[in-house]
Amino acid sequence: MSAPRFPSPQKRLGQNFLRNAAIARRIVEAAEIGKDDVVLEIGPGTGALTRFLLERAALVVAVEIDPRAVQWLSAQFGNVSNLHLVQGDVRALDLVQLCLDAAVAHRLTSPRFRVVANLPYYITSALLRQLLALAPFFEVIVLTVQAEVAERIIARPPAMSLLGISVQFYAEPELLFRISPGNFFPSPKVNSAVIRLRPHLRYKELLPEALFFRWVHAGFSQPRKQLLNTLAASLNVPKESVRQLLLELGIAPERRAETLSIEEWIRLAQAGEARFGGAMR
Repeated sequence: MSAPRFPSPQKRLGQNFLRNAAIARRIVEAAEIGKDDVVLEIGPGTGALTRFLLERAALVVAVEIDPRAVQWLSAQFGNVSNLHLVQGDVRALDLVQLCLDAAVAHRLTSPRFRVVANLPYYITSALLRQLLALAPFFEVIVLTVQAEVAERIIARPPAMSLLGISVQFYAEPELLFRISPGNFFPSPKVNSAVIRLRPHLRYKELLPEALFFRWVHAGFSQPRKQLLNTLAASLNVPKESVRQLLLELGIAPERRAETLSIEEWIRLAQAGEARFGGAMR
């Protein structure tokens, strides 16, 4: 009797299943998984990554929203002791507690936690925010995303993006390699890329993230305009006061938001909050 076939991918779930085993192995290797590690796999689908994760990790916590996929995975890996399979929407779960509880249930005493996922592209932004807010609980995060998104995540001045700053505040990103559409079923209309994030606390220790992002979002509110104008208008601060602040920090007022480094944004936010405080919107 032939093995059962996986049900047709559902467009509403953004399902594009990786079908190249060599690429799947490369993705898993990028996570640098040790024998004591717990790996959170988001959206395992047909199990292309799962089979290689199970070979390396002490435990794989696989969260899948599609009940058909859960049934398939149970049939494929039901006898594997280091798989903890959960049906649910990862966006609605307490991922830290889920991983900790699974580690306790499997009697792991001092695990490290990692994430590996081929993300449905429509939830990429939401999942990035969710995962990065947990930094550095997850030591390494390896994700397959749209190639264009990956480029924005790793951007550097003078072509920094708001997405890039939002990720790099919490983690150091690397673009590892690209994947062409033909390696998925069905083939997406865009190229994909694998990124590795190493979460850190170096910037969160310098100032509260809410203050940092108040200035960043103000600066990027009109990215085609000069920094002087966007900050003054968005924060309700007199233009000449902003000009003086920028000059004191060695930042030319005519620069644009995408030219600033994270370190410059931190100095700007620190000095700006100290000077203007509650006068801003």
